[in-house]
Amino acid sequence: MGIAEAALHTMPGAFAAHSPASSLPLGADARRRKRNTNLVPNARALQGLLKIPRLRSTRRQCQRIDDLARVTEGNGNWVKDAMNGASQVLGDVSVPDQAVGGNGGLNGNAVKPPPQRRKTSSVEDEAWELLQESMVYYCGSPVGTIAANDPNDSDPANYDQVFIRDFVPSGIAFLLKGEYEIVRNFILHTLQLQSWEKTMDCHSPGQGLMPASFKVRTIPLDGDEDATEEVLDPDFGEAAIGRVAPVDSGLWWIILLRAYGKCSGDLSVQERIDVQTGMKMILKLCLADGFDMFPTLLVTDGSCMIDRRMGIHGHPLEIQALFYSALLCAREMLTQEDGSADLIRALNNRLIALSFHIREYYWLDMQKLNEIYRYKTEEYSYDAVNKFNIYPDQIPPWLVEWIPPKGGYFIGNLQPAHMDFRFFALGNLWSIVSSMATTHQSHAILDLIESKWSDLVAEMPLKICYPALENQEWKIITGSDPKNTPWSYHNGGSWPTLLWQLTVACIKMNRPELAAKAIEVAERRIAADKWPEYYDTKRARFIGKQSRLYQTWSIAGFLVAKLLIEKPDAARILWNDEDAEILNALSTNRKRGKKVLKKTYIV
Repeated sequence: MGIAEAALHTMPGAFAAHSPASSLPLGADARRRKRNTNLVPNARALQGLLKIPRLRSTRRQCQRIDDLARVTEGNGNWVKDAMNGASQVLGDVSVPDQAVGGNGGLNGNAVKPPPQRRKTSSVEDEAWELLQESMVYYCGSPVGTIAANDPNDSDPANYDQVFIRDFVPSGIAFLLKGEYEIVRNFILHTLQLQSWEKTMDCHSPGQGLMPASFKVRTIPLDGDEDATEEVLDPDFGEAAIGRVAPVDSGLWWIILLRAYGKCSGDLSVQERIDVQTGMKMILKLCLADGFDMFPTLLVTDGSCMIDRRMGIHGHPLEIQALFYSALLCAREMLTQEDGSADLIRALNNRLIALSFHIREYYWLDMQKLNEIYRYKTEEYSYDAVNKFNIYPDQIPPWLVEWIPPKGGYFIGNLQPAHMDFRFFALGNLWSIVSSMATTHQSHAILDLIESKWSDLVAEMPLKICYPALENQEWKIITGSDPKNTPWSYHNGGSWPTLLWQLTVACIKMNRPELAAKAIEVAERRIAADKWPEYYDTKRARFIGKQSRLYQTWSIAGFLVAKLLIEKPDAARILWNDEDAEILNALSTNRKRGKKVLKKTYIV
């Protein structure tokens, strides 16, 4: 149960359900509901859902967020009580007397800039139209976009839901267009769904977990068959294939929250008590101490964009890059108060350790590969060169011929006696965007992409990973996954949505011509192919064999790339600048070296 929802349940006398549809023309609202009928199933067909406690717990969410804000201004005590309850969970969240109202109040509105006229291609016009049609409405207000909106798909499975990671490019597209309401609503409504008491097989995951997705359902009211109401039904992985909780959802949520504030100028959202508390819950979940000895996040297979078994369990690069970026974004947005001091201190320490760990041990170029080739094994000491006991025979034959003399990349994973040498696009691109990579490493990654263009881009950007798992290796690592066959889906497939992240990385490093080249490649066929989710084969010549058409984040990724290439300065809402304190700490540590104990003790 989210904080805003918890506050609603603690109120004496619940709100009457209020639909903000009155602020919209009736005809437009009716058209939107008709267009999205696949999102609101027949109420009588959902009678069985009433037995699910989760649906009952979200039944009173059907109201405008601004209405909740107005009530809090006049009834601050019950909000503070709810926040104090959250403080007992978090341990370091304080609620100041000025928490409601004022500059950081709950009812801030962004000023929408005047629209600017510009020429658009027919492909862009079609993309905007499709993106608008994918919008999901909750009580008359837009709250997100569904994953795919193919009118000919009779079995959408969970593609008719709003995924947090999938909505990010949609949200960025709306922000760049000056349409802030949907992003604000998305941020606040997903916060309401944040896990407090979630269970799966009688087990409760960590508090602060954000859902992978949610769906707007219409259900009948108790005792009145003719009356219905809308509810938000979240999925934390308990209904997903593989039943894996999404680690990246909370990280993406923080990144989008910062982008919203930077683009709209509306900082009141990030200053709200419930938003601050939700952000701290995500951070505490990620920064919690455990058995792991590394500063990287330890996660299971399938807990990110690659949401099926692909051998990325452990410390996958994608999660580490998003984690690093989310830490920087959160530090920028956290309010300075006594209760946040310990959290910010832990956050800073983790940033320094994580930065050093990734830059030092995940980096691979021709020089580093030659060092690994000459590694000695079974080294036991603090000053060991081969710290993770990597055996040189692990170097795959394809890598020896593939890695260029100029350029490099971060490997996909690192564990004791194991290096995953595959190139993962999202992790490397977001390492550039977040400044987890040094300036030299960032340019080297782009050099690699440019040098290996025929492998990583070819006829549709961009390979999600390279190379594909094949033969016996594919059988063992994926479990003979019929969807992740070689050069398909997550296993070497090409994903158009990665285009926007490539564009942000190229603009940040002042190399927009590389992104423009990739956009031109995509524009040749993506609309004619009906905006697929992914492409198959080594050169991305075929539409994916199980690819959904009219995939929303393929559409939004293309639009964001086009908008950013025309207005490069707008990309600043997404990237993180290199932190001077982290640089100083890393340089100081290198100068000091490892301290040697004069005497050791055995307990």
